[in-house]
Amino acid sequence: MATTAQLFEEPFDADEYIERLAWRTPGGGSKGGAEAFDPKRLLEEFENHIEELKQLDEKIQRRVEKLEHQCHREAKEFAHKVQDLQRSNQVAFQHFQELDEHISYVATKVCHLGDQLEGVNTPRQRAVEAQRLMTYFNEFLDGDLRSDVFNNPDKIKEAADIIQKLHLIAQELPFDRFADVKAKIASKYHDLERQLIQEFTAAQRRGEIGRMREVAAVLLHFKGYAHCVDVYIKQCQEGAYLRNDVFEDTAVLCQRVNKQVGEVFSSPETVMSKLIQNIFENKLQAHVREKLDETRHSDVEQYLKNLYDLYTRTTALATKLTEFNLGSDKHTFLSKLIKSIFSSYLESYIDMERDYLRSRGAMILQRYYDSKNHQKRPIGTGSIQELKERIRQCTNLPLGPIIDTHGETFLSPELVVNLLQETRHAFERCHRLSDPSDLPKNAFSIFLLLVDHLCVEHIDYALEIGLSAIPSSDAKNANLYFLDVVQQANSIFHLFDKQFNDQLMPLISSSPKLAECLHKKKEVIEQMEVKLDTGIDRTINCMVGQMKHILATEQKKTDFRPEDENNVMIHSYAKQNKSANVCAYSMDGKNVDTVLTELGVRFHRLIHEHLQQYSYSSMGGMLAICDVAEYRRCAKDFRVPLVLQLFDTLHALCNLLVVAPDNLKQVCSGEQLTNLDRNLLHAFVQLRVDYRSARLGRHFS
Repeated sequence: MATTAQLFEEPFDADEYIERLAWRTPGGGSKGGAEAFDPKRLLEEFENHIEELKQLDEKIQRRVEKLEHQCHREAKEFAHKVQDLQRSNQVAFQHFQELDEHISYVATKVCHLGDQLEGVNTPRQRAVEAQRLMTYFNEFLDGDLRSDVFNNPDKIKEAADIIQKLHLIAQELPFDRFADVKAKIASKYHDLERQLIQEFTAAQRRGEIGRMREVAAVLLHFKGYAHCVDVYIKQCQEGAYLRNDVFEDTAVLCQRVNKQVGEVFSSPETVMSKLIQNIFENKLQAHVREKLDETRHSDVEQYLKNLYDLYTRTTALATKLTEFNLGSDKHTFLSKLIKSIFSSYLESYIDMERDYLRSRGAMILQRYYDSKNHQKRPIGTGSIQELKERIRQCTNLPLGPIIDTHGETFLSPELVVNLLQETRHAFERCHRLSDPSDLPKNAFSIFLLLVDHLCVEHIDYALEIGLSAIPSSDAKNANLYFLDVVQQANSIFHLFDKQFNDQLMPLISSSPKLAECLHKKKEVIEQMEVKLDTGIDRTINCMVGQMKHILATEQKKTDFRPEDENNVMIHSYAKQNKSANVCAYSMDGKNVDTVLTELGVRFHRLIHEHLQQYSYSSMGGMLAICDVAEYRRCAKDFRVPLVLQLFDTLHALCNLLVVAPDNLKQVCSGEQLTNLDRNLLHAFVQLRVDYRSARLGRHFS
């Protein structure tokens, strides 16, 4: 196997190399089996190959040394070249510094020479310019304008420059000696000014931006420059207002003109400001006046809607216009323009808003009561009404005649939605149209009108009617009508509270009016809660009164010493269960638990007192236990732990009516009765017919 350096290139595997060498040697591999293996031949081959490897190593080492020597020689040569280049660079840099100093010296001389030449040339140019102007002045003095510059229309720009300078000079001359020439110069000045404006107008119509820019630059030094701007503003508005939407047309016009103004005039922000001012003071003001004046006295609702819409669209337009360059204080500029248009309308806005809401609210209320064929009853005020209210709260007596409402609550969700909708629009208009300093005060006045119409004239009136419709507690039939009033009043007040938080609070949250609004809201809530509490209390009394009437008229003295098991308790239970369901439907939150607790406690008291009116045999006690079990099942529907506990205790007390005399003391010591007053236990035991015969009193002595 020939030995070359290529055999040892990476990747190199020594084991594989040895195996390949042995395989190529005759008798050195596994070919032919163990008999063909010749270790001497293999050893000889290995020794020869090792010699070849040594020779190859020496050859490679000599080549490496040669290459290292060559590399050292080239490195020295390269170092010498770098040194030579550095020396050349230093020489060149030195020459550059010398050249730079020489150039600076020459430049200084040139600048000095230029200053000297300018010092000589400037007076010369001024003298030439003065001579030229004197020549033209002499022509005006002689009255014969012979120069081509005044007679050639193509040289109007040069003529304008000359006449503008002559006009300035003429103003310094005494009038008595040069009156005639001053008049001629002024006449020519105005004539050229008029020609330039005409040329500018013609170029604008042709759309020649370059020519417009040239003429505007010439007119910049004339007094008629402002008139040129006015002509431009007037002409660019021609044909711009073809649609019915003046605001959109204005935005499109300003967008189009803004780019052109920057290309034509040297101070585009001034021209744009003047254009926008012209549009606001003419187009927009006329449009606003036309829209508002025609409805201001004939249709207040439409007037307020138009005012809100126009003001909103005008401010939105002003926001768009802030994108243009209108000077440093463009926001103040646009605010003043808006104020100039709407100030007369905004001053009287809140008065018209209040008058409209007042009349609109009264109309909505009257329309509702007319639809019900109801004539509103006057609700008393003053000391007599306050006295009646206090008597009613303390005694729960119905003061005045009981009114039959035929189930009508006189509360209308549609009416409430209409009132809240009108008020919501009023709050939106108030937010947009009121001055920031007057906003809380105006919003509060709108809120007071809402309170008056919704809470006082509608809800409070319905509560008064509802209270008057509740029968006395000794009536034979319970009337749950007031609970319908409670349910609807509760729903309405939730809507009122939502509008208070969503619409009013953002307008007054950072002002002293917040405390007044919260106080007024609290006052209204408290007044309605008093009437609601009174009505619910009287309704509960009415329910309990009806159940008391049923028990008094249908329960017989001998029912609990019966020959059979018939009684009337289940009928009373059905009435009570219906009342509990109505209460739960009519209220929400903790109010349900509070009312059901009160109803359950009074119901328990009624049954407790009713059971103590009878004497009980053993069978009668069992009937009483069955009846109380039914009432306890009713109490579970209340889902009030206290009521259920009371009936559990009453059920345990009824067990005293049937327990054997020997077990009486043990039952009284039971878990449910051990904490009760022994006098109460004794009173129940006394209801047994065998109280005396069985000497049951000894257990309580």
